[in-house]
Amino acid sequence: MHKDIHREITQLSPEDSFLVFDRVKDDFDFPIHFHPEFELNFIANGKGVRRIVGDSMEEIEEIELVLVGPNLQHGWELHNCKSKAIHEVTIHFHNDLLDSKLLSRRIMKPIKDMFERSAHGILFSAKISEEIKPKIQRLSKIDSIDYFLEFISVLHDLANSRKQRLLSTYISENKNFENSQKIKTIYEFVQENYQNKISLEEMSQLVSMSQVSFNRFIKKRTGKTFIDYVNDTRIGYAARWLIEKDMSIAEIAFNCGFNNIANFNRVFKKTKNCTPSQYREEFSGIKRVL
Repeated sequence: MHKDIHREITQLSPEDSFLVFDRVKDDFDFPIHFHPEFELNFIANGKGVRRIVGDSMEEIEEIELVLVGPNLQHGWELHNCKSKAIHEVTIHFHNDLLDSKLLSRRIMKPIKDMFERSAHGILFSAKISEEIKPKIQRLSKIDSIDYFLEFISVLHDLANSRKQRLLSTYISENKNFENSQKIKTIYEFVQENYQNKISLEEMSQLVSMSQVSFNRFIKKRTGKTFIDYVNDTRIGYAARWLIEKDMSIAEIAFNCGFNNIANFNRVFKKTKNCTPSQYREEFSGIKRVL
């Protein structure tokens, strides 16, 4: 199994509800990763692609729809796929988007049960994948409360569908990744201050730790140094703005907390395997945050 598993910092801020990608591509370039958000992933024209979810590794058919629960490692690889027009729609949504009180209502029970099963990853049948395809494709084109209502409708249809299959035999070992007041404090501070200079000394004091202990704590929890953790957050926002905003690359670099363009370009390329200008030019499809 893959040893190099990344804890992805998604481009969903605490105020956002959904991150939606809708694109046609000829390769999968994202490493095996996990994140605290749920992920609903739809793929068409993907026969031969290899799907990895937890300890499950399978070659997929022409069409598939998978729900991956929080912090479960997952990824898709080109493998034996020959298609040059793989259609992928990926939706990330916060793990507390629907709170426990709402999910405890009788009308929501099928969705609540599905969320619990998604800790293993759920593969839906080809039949429901085909039926739900128009709704999934429409999700990248509608806005505001209409999006939310349509999304709940999709979840309801999936929760009540037949022939669902659990993929991984185990539940994520990263289950308690965010279950720490210190991590929560660090995450919230970085989200609010990534545009400014953030020092190791300042962060250590914030959570009442020595700098050495703080560095060790962050490395253990994220697999990254604190500088890399902050830079990942900044690059996440930069990638989002490169597509969504009509700003120069220098403006984006400055607004994300980088004080010189050369450093921004270097960190961006290391994270995304391309330059900011290539990322902006080569992104084809729809990417939206709601």
